[in-house]
Amino acid sequence: MEGIWDLKADVVQEGDKLRDVSPIARKTIIDDNGYSHYIFNKQLFKNSSYKMPGDDFELFKMFLDGEDLIYPSDGDIPTDIVAVEAKKVLNYIVACSENLSSSYYEDANIALKNGKNSLVRGVIKLHLGKYTTNEWRRKRFTSSINFFMFQVSLLDHALTQMDWVKNKETNNWEKSLQWFDTETSEISHDAICTTTNLNQLLDFVTENYFEGTNLRDIFIKNLNRGFDVDLNDIINVVLYYNGLSKNYKDEWKVVWESFEVTTNTRNTRITSNIISLCRYSSGIADHLDRVSSALAKFHGKIFDIKEYPDESLRRICRTSIHWTEYLEKNGTDDTRNMLHEFLLEQKDEKLIHSKNLRSFTENVLKLLNSKYEYLKIIFEILE
Repeated sequence: MEGIWDLKADVVQEGDKLRDVSPIARKTIIDDNGYSHYIFNKQLFKNSSYKMPGDDFELFKMFLDGEDLIYPSDGDIPTDIVAVEAKKVLNYIVACSENLSSSYYEDANIALKNGKNSLVRGVIKLHLGKYTTNEWRRKRFTSSINFFMFQVSLLDHALTQMDWVKNKETNNWEKSLQWFDTETSEISHDAICTTTNLNQLLDFVTENYFEGTNLRDIFIKNLNRGFDVDLNDIINVVLYYNGLSKNYKDEWKVVWESFEVTTNTRNTRITSNIISLCRYSSGIADHLDRVSSALAKFHGKIFDIKEYPDESLRRICRTSIHWTEYLEKNGTDDTRNMLHEFLLEQKDEKLIHSKNLRSFTENVLKLLNSKYEYLKIIFEILE
């Protein structure tokens, strides 16, 4: 296996080598046709603050508290807060494109030729495009907006108009934000930043793994880096955007190119990242099945006043600003009914997402194995 994939991979940052990508030694076999089968355990993203319960009712309670699944992040500000700031800048550019008297009219129209969401990439692109679940958008955190456009003067102007300030030391634009943290019921403060320097944009373009802002390009970038946050973002898009999603088959065909492009390199780091992606996908699929089963058993518990008194209801609603507003507007009885409907929807949706992930994992492994057939190597995930 030496030189085929990295046994140690990056989890949080470049060079940390914290992820172990070793197969199960006792399961490694060579079959009658001379193929070496490397079998890996399934995985879930780790969080040292809590342990996944073995009891289904405890899992049900964790789901209601919004703690049943880990969402690795690369910042501290909720993405819905950051996305609002991105939309302000994008909408200002749109306004310039509609104002014939604006000195930025021409540049704005050129920049917007592929739509305003084409001007952002990464997590904010996924958020604004709604390529992921509501749960991901609620639980994912970031500290930056990455714009991708060559009309730098226009972007600088738009950022200035939206109260961003240029940091002369880093050459980045920054903006201080404050928001109500529904979990702590306190006001939080932090700063977001963005890189807009033309040379940095040119550097991104010249790198093979980032050519633009569509899903294909985002996936290629994520598969090359392979940090937990990158793999997690791919998985949360896959929940909807795979071959089983009827409305997005054409787009998924383009996205699938990202896996074909990266596996073709037979790069040890990328191979390691793809193995990890399959391990996480399989582990999360099993977990979603468990959650669905727990919801099927205990969804009626939301009406149990002893188990979930009004105080507990308020705690549950803090995981979503929309739920908090609903509770304040409609009261506890209606909120219990709303949450009960949500639990029933989630029971079915989790099974669909699990099926999507299993199909995705099977297809990715089939593609990866086809690239190593000449070495008579087969990668598998433990059933």
